[in-house]
Amino acid sequence: MKNKNHFSKKTIGGLIALGIVYGDIGTSPLYVMNAIVSDAGGLKNADSTYIIGCLSLIFWTLMLITTIKYVLLAMQADNHHEGGIFSLYALVRNRAKWLILPALIGGAALLADGTLTPAVTVTSAIEGLKGEQIGIVRFGQSQWPVILTVTIILLFVFLFQRLGASSIGKLFGPLMLIWFSFIGIFGLINLFGHWEILKALSPIYGIQVLFSPDNKMGFFILGSIFLATTGAEALYSDMGHVGKANIYRTWPLVYLSLMLSYFGQGAWVISQNKNSIGEANPFYSMLPADWHAAAIIIATIAAIIASQALITGSFTLVSEAIGLKLLPRLKITYPGKIKSQSYIASVNWLLCLTTLIIVWLFQTSDHMEAAYGLAITVTMLMTTLLLHQFLMMNKHRLLASVFVIFFGFLEGVFLISSLIKFVHGGYLTLLITLVILMVMIFWHFGNEIRRSYTADSQYLSLKEATPKLQQLSDDNSLPLYATNLIYMNRVKDNYQIKRHVLYSIFDERPKRAKVYWFFTVNQTDYPYGASYTVDMLGTRNIVDVQLYLGFKKSQHITRYLRRIVNDLIEADVIDRQVPRYSTIPDRQVGDFRFVLLNQRVQDLNFLPNIKRLDKFLISGRLFLQRITASQPAWYGLEFSEFVEETVPLFMSESSRIDLIRTETKNQDQGS
Repeated sequence: MKNKNHFSKKTIGGLIALGIVYGDIGTSPLYVMNAIVSDAGGLKNADSTYIIGCLSLIFWTLMLITTIKYVLLAMQADNHHEGGIFSLYALVRNRAKWLILPALIGGAALLADGTLTPAVTVTSAIEGLKGEQIGIVRFGQSQWPVILTVTIILLFVFLFQRLGASSIGKLFGPLMLIWFSFIGIFGLINLFGHWEILKALSPIYGIQVLFSPDNKMGFFILGSIFLATTGAEALYSDMGHVGKANIYRTWPLVYLSLMLSYFGQGAWVISQNKNSIGEANPFYSMLPADWHAAAIIIATIAAIIASQALITGSFTLVSEAIGLKLLPRLKITYPGKIKSQSYIASVNWLLCLTTLIIVWLFQTSDHMEAAYGLAITVTMLMTTLLLHQFLMMNKHRLLASVFVIFFGFLEGVFLISSLIKFVHGGYLTLLITLVILMVMIFWHFGNEIRRSYTADSQYLSLKEATPKLQQLSDDNSLPLYATNLIYMNRVKDNYQIKRHVLYSIFDERPKRAKVYWFFTVNQTDYPYGASYTVDMLGTRNIVDVQLYLGFKKSQHITRYLRRIVNDLIEADVIDRQVPRYSTIPDRQVGDFRFVLLNQRVQDLNFLPNIKRLDKFLISGRLFLQRITASQPAWYGLEFSEFVEETVPLFMSESSRIDLIRTETKNQDQGS
């Protein structure tokens, strides 16, 4: 019975992995062979030597990059079972400061290139309708019905995101199993009579085609070959959702199905080469006519699943970047019951807008394929750099050197070969990459530079202020401002806290409270960790709380505050706070009031010691703070009592203000 349950859990886990992990790479047969045939100049030019060589390149690209680099090596770099470029960066960031650069570049490129995935996959699937007759409806060769259908499908997919994907997600696995079975079986059927295709298993044919006169694209054919492995980075990112064991179990099946489909399409192209029936997508054309309608339906479902996986993956990626303070705060909601199921409205609609622009700008899958894959090669190169540091960190120096040289060269070759895509649409994804990267640079480096210019006098000792805080708390001549007064401001080593926090308590209007709370929220490398430490500073009413949250953990502070207060009351660390009036029986906790301090910068032009570039980055950081999620929204305080106060952002000044006192008001300035 135990073995049966164990087998059942493995089966369910494998199905979940099929539904979540392989959407992107699993739908690549819809367009990869089509791109390869197009590179040859059409079916009439795609002879057996060319096709077998290209299939060899596909097989070994999937073997080297997807299987060896990602499945076997990258998945060993799991951050407490989580994967992806930001999780990897969190593991190695303490080794060198420059590692922030590959993390930022790789993350930006991954988010940007993902905007093409829904457009390419859904368009490739729906284009199967062209020239088909389903029932009494006859579809012509016009692209406009395809564009409109794709638009409607994508709008539905993006609208659905705010409801969560927990219910339909259970169907993804079985549906993707049907998809992989379908493409594998029909690929195998087309192989019969063309077993010479199996010569593609030898890398010799792949190398030969790169230098063959039949290959009109030459070295740049690798740009289309690379499309077969674009989902490898997403495979690593989704490791935390399904577990590496389930990926190990399912990848051989997926790899086999993909190669059978590619080989079957290759066999069909070879069989049609001499008869040249015009232009056609090999994926649909190799199928019997009676199966076309079913194929279109199954392919569309698979494309929707791939799009869904990309969108939810983008939410996860952005959430990780926010947790690591690489992106501005954005409002995150959790529509499902699973902690990894998040929804970021601003990201969702930006993705939707960008994807629809791509559909209407490029219109056909052929044009989209020409733009696809350029940015993801950048991400893979950045991941290689970070993985090299991970291997070095784990004392695998020889393996690290071999790894970075081999995969750095291989992915560098793919990047160079993909540069031809720049003029065919790759410029768009690179432009999106640069926009996202600039936001990250403003947010991260703007804050780092701002801190470097911050005057030491901005910080005061909380410990030295403790007697005065207790005196204020006991001063019954002042009205009680709140039972629990909470400041969301970092307390640094040696109890250093920003001056404007104590200024807010003592100077503007003395704020008397029974308990003063100073909350410091620290991000940790553990994705879902949640712990805290408390320092009472030798009192019963001044609390320095250091809250440690994983980079995927919600920062809604009210979720943790009441738990901490109750823990301290039960431990008799702070006094009970029994309110005189309450609807809650035996309530032991009083009211809470949060004070949120918003920094505003004075005119940076009056601070001559700040470099021009630094002024630009600091201003950019503060601008992003104003247009992104407010502190109440980020900390989940919309339904709590809070006060927002504006405080100046003091910057250190190394030079005196040039101001001269004169004897009379009419005296010339220079005298």
